[in-house]
Parts: sequence; structure tokens; C-alpha cells
Amino acid sequence: MNKVSPITQVVAIGIGAAIFFVLGRFLIIPAPIPNTSINIQYAVLALFATLYGPVSGLAIGAIGHVLIDATGYGIWASWEIASVVFGLIVGAAMLHNKVREGELGKKTLVRFNVAVVIAHALAWILVAPLGDILIYSEPASKVFTQGALAFVSNSITTCVIGSLILIVYARTRTKSGSLKLED
Repeated sequence: MNKVSPITQVVAIGIGAAIFFVLGRFLIIPAPIPNTSINIQYAVLALFATLYGPVSGLAIGAIGHVLIDATGYGIWASWEIASVVFGLIVGAAMLHNKVREGELGKKTLVRFNVAVVIAHALAWILVAPLGDILIYSEPASKVFTQGALAFVSNSITTCVIGSLILIVYARTRTKSGSLKLED
């Protein structure tokens, strides 16, 4: 992955956090477990983390999730931290890809999906429930059930939607060396 200028990274963080917020706040798919929903904003977070790296993933997850909570449920730090962990892990796992240059091979797509599943597992099966228990004294059975649902639903939506967005995005990019001078 080519280096990203600081200005480009700040703009990507702003746009990514705004899209994350809008999707997470206004496109809410109810889930059968209270205080849990099926989310598609993680596909956008995974995309931006893949394109712009772990710092962008971390910042987009933090800003976007805080905005969602601040305008809705109220700040819930353990789940906000989980979004940060997700963005950071996907961004770190996807370093040195060439998606922005239009190259998205099967190995990169598999790496993306594996990173997404691992990041969601750590975020929703470990970080969020433990944070709920330690910070808010929530019952373990409740928060691990919520975390398991979040892990499964977020993994599915992020892998499917995120993969499709990556494929479409890569196809819109001109591969380096693909242009030829005509006589």
C-alpha cells in the first residue's frame, strides 16, 4: 500500500466516521436480543481500515461509535472500545495490500475476511463483554449473549458487504502499468 498523506488520512477519517455514524444511527436492524442490533456500518469501517490503515480504522471506529451513542443510547465505553479494536485489527491485518491500486486477488480477499472474523471475535466476544462486566457491572450471561450475537451478525454482514464493496472499489481503480501509449 502506498503511503497516504496526512491530509488524505484526515479526510478519510472524517468521511469514514460520518458514514459509520449515519449507517449505525439510521440504518438499525433490530436483533432478537435486547440492546443489540445487526449492523452494516462495520463493512464501511473495514473498507476504510483496509484502504487507509490501522490508525484510520481506530479513529473511525472511535469517532463513529461515540457519535452513534451520544445521539442515541448514551455513551457505552465498552462497545465503543470494541469498535476501536475492530478497526485497529482489520487495518493492521490488511497492511501492505494493493487494493487502492486496483489489485484485489483471492489471497487479499481471504485475508480481509479472516481479519474481519478475528477482529469481530476479539471485539465482541472478548472486549465488549469484559468491558461491560468491569465498567458497568453487567451480568456475564447477558453480555456474553449480546457479544455472541454481535460477533455472528457483524461477521456475516461485514464479510458479505465489505467483500462486495472491496471488489467494486478495486475494479474502479486503474492498475499501475495498465495504460499504454498509443501511436
